Amino acid sequence: MDVTPDASADVTAGVTADGSAEAVRAPRAERGPYRKGVQRRQEIVRAAAQVFAERGYNGGSLRSIGERVGVSSASLVQYFGTKEGLLAAVLEEWARESRPAGADGLRGLAWLRSMRGAMVYNSTRRGLVELFLTLTAEATNPGHPARAFVQHRYATVVAEHERHLRQAVADGEVAPLTQTEVEQEARLFVAAMDGMELQWLLDPRVDLLELFDRFLETTLARWAG
Repeated sequence: MDVTPDASADVTAGVTADGSAEAVRAPRAERGPYRKGVQRRQEIVRAAAQVFAERGYNGGSLRSIGERVGVSSASLVQYFGTKEGLLAAVLEEWARESRPAGADGLRGLAWLRSMRGAMVYNSTRRGLVELFLTLTAEATNPGHPARAFVQHRYATVVAEHERHLRQAVADGEVAPLTQTEVEQEARLFVAAMDGMELQWLLDPRVDLLELFDRFLETTLARWAG
């Protein structure tokens, strides 16, 4: 059904308690100081991503980040509370941006194939990939500030891969798999992507996209039985 928005407010799709869709009026976008605050926050997150990628989490100080955008360390604390809070904002932004465009409308093997889009994005964000993989290794320490984020991200990503692989099985796109096999295959898929990126970081001769294409081809062939 086509819904024409009222000129006085934005209309977005909502969901009622019984799961049906309904029109929900969203408030107008904020103007003035609030909007400037959002823009400044985004600038800080981008600057922090650059600093953390260049110097690592421990080497990137709030002061050096503030200098990139012309604000004081105290202002950074106002926006994010702590350095750990700023790190979380950087990682959340990376997670959103690296998600392939259009992936939400796909299912089964089409969704799994769309992971190439994530690899394309990451191939142009070497510093952020290095930061994430470094933090992932460091987060094996229970006291690391990024541990909760990394644990949650892996749990979410693996679960998403499992869901689409189960859909592929249900749609007859791949040979039948048990629930244990689905979970194992999802973890192998995610681990392979991280491993390829790690080798790419270590050796500039590695063609990340060619390697992923080869991995995807052989994996789909194996799943087809």
